[in-house]
Amino acid sequence: MSYIFIDESGQFSKNDAGKCFVVASFTVGDPRRTEKSFRSWCRTRFPKKMRSRSEIKWSSTGINYNLRLRTLKYICKLDVRIRYVFLLRKNIPVEYWRNEKLQSGLLYTNIVGELVDAFLPSNDLEVRVFCDQRHLRGITSSEFSENIRGRILTHLPAKAIVQVEMVDSATHPNIQIVDWIVGAIFHYQEGRKNGEKYLNVLKDNILSEGKELFTKAGIEYKS
Repeated sequence: MSYIFIDESGQFSKNDAGKCFVVASFTVGDPRRTEKSFRSWCRTRFPKKMRSRSEIKWSSTGINYNLRLRTLKYICKLDVRIRYVFLLRKNIPVEYWRNEKLQSGLLYTNIVGELVDAFLPSNDLEVRVFCDQRHLRGITSSEFSENIRGRILTHLPAKAIVQVEMVDSATHPNIQIVDWIVGAIFHYQEGRKNGEKYLNVLKDNILSEGKELFTKAGIEYKS
């Protein structure tokens, strides 16, 4: 059985200052163990005023560099196996535009699909994929799930079980873990302060080099 947890960092909005969009994932043998361990870490290692929160994000204020680094190191000790893809927003292809509006739901679906492809083919008889909730412009969450599910099923044994679900990170600590992972990778891809140090912590848990999508320039961002 495979459990895959997915989250993203970055925005498609033209008003966002970032140049990249990153989608990252991790797999782990025992998701209950990682969930319990991360909850314990958050309740004991973060400042007291933060410990009662339902989730503590990578981007949360009140977290200094040393605590971010220690948290990433702790996550890596949980034996998470990381994969990620990224793109430069300037390279979004023309086919994702319609009437000068970006079809961001379709774009996001295909980015996640590219990431999931890295896990395939597989002999697993069960694959369960959990993504952080996200507004999908132009498609429904059910359409997203069925798209990714169909993409996976074609590479699994007959009668395999595939679950694809968008979930609330506030009630799913494993999504909170991948939020930290993708936040660190985004920091690196954007060339921000300490980005290389964050990626260096993760590198032994990254199964393969991050794949850049759409390497040729797209069209000027319009909406």
